[in-house]
Amino acid sequence: MDLDQYWRTIADQLRAIAALLAELTDAELDTPSLCAGWRVRDVAAHVALAPQPPGPLAMLREAARARGSFHRLNHDLAVRYADTTPDLATTLAALADSRELPVVTNHRNIHFDVIVHAQDIARPLGRTIEVDPQACAVAAQRVWSMGWPFWARRRLPGLSLVAEDSAWTVGTGPEIRGTTLDLLLLLTARPGVLPALTGPGVDSLTAL
Repeated sequence: MDLDQYWRTIADQLRAIAALLAELTDAELDTPSLCAGWRVRDVAAHVALAPQPPGPLAMLREAARARGSFHRLNHDLAVRYADTTPDLATTLAALADSRELPVVTNHRNIHFDVIVHAQDIARPLGRTIEVDPQACAVAAQRVWSMGWPFWARRRLPGLSLVAEDSAWTVGTGPEIRGTTLDLLLLLTARPGVLPALTGPGVDSLTAL
């Protein structure tokens, strides 16, 4: 993928999230997402914050408040933004074409992040947000090649992951098969994806 293709996928996913949020009730926005301890509205807020990151001094204050925990910092920022932004759908739609980035990340990370978070929002609600399998393959390869925070290769040793809707495959050993998107969710340790996977390698997985 070239740079414009990355950003096109990001924009498409943000618009899809915004369209879904516009249909949700307050109760649905408060539904637990696939991220433990995060409501649907919190995940949406986290996605919306990426193109409008706090400045360095604000980040230092937030890091001190979170006692150095990156996860807690992200969570607390998202919850506060979710609780003070009455129309997350409109906000996300307006930000869809932004190419602003936090200084600590890059477009490759935002690319897989927004794809996964779209599913974090949609799946607990029984909704669907479609993603091009080739974009999912690029995202999956990025997560596979990383260490922190998912440690995918360490968590899935001696297994082959084989996508059924793209040419993406990694690893050696008993196969785990599924859509590229479902394999991406496996790599990022999203709960509930195991029933969608097949192959002899699935039996070696523990519940996510």
